[in-house]
Amino acid sequence: MSERNDAPGDPWQSVELLHSWLESNRVHDGRELLLLRLLKLQEEVGEVAEAVIGVTGSNPRKGTTHSWDDVRSELCDVIITAMVALRTLAPDARAVFAAHLARVAERSLDARRG
Repeated sequence: MSERNDAPGDPWQSVELLHSWLESNRVHDGRELLLLRLLKLQEEVGEVAEAVIGVTGSNPRKGTTHSWDDVRSELCDVIITAMVALRTLAPDARAVFAAHLARVAERSLDARRG
């Protein structure tokens, strides 16, 4: 492996470990497994919404129930879950993500300059 891949804190190393752990404990296979991993992403996004509602006190019955730290934590869970879902779809998830991020950045930054 390259030095970059072995760097402490490399998120893709952790994603591989999480993916392996989930694979060794899975209940479903094939398409059902993939669909459930994608549904887990929606669940995590819902938790972000719940935290935002809680931090703003938007639910008069509950009042303020969350902090901005909770929102940040839930956003991290969304990112981790999305990375694991991508790894489930693509063994080369790191390369897929890097290429896609480069395209989005180029397209967005070029549009801003134009």
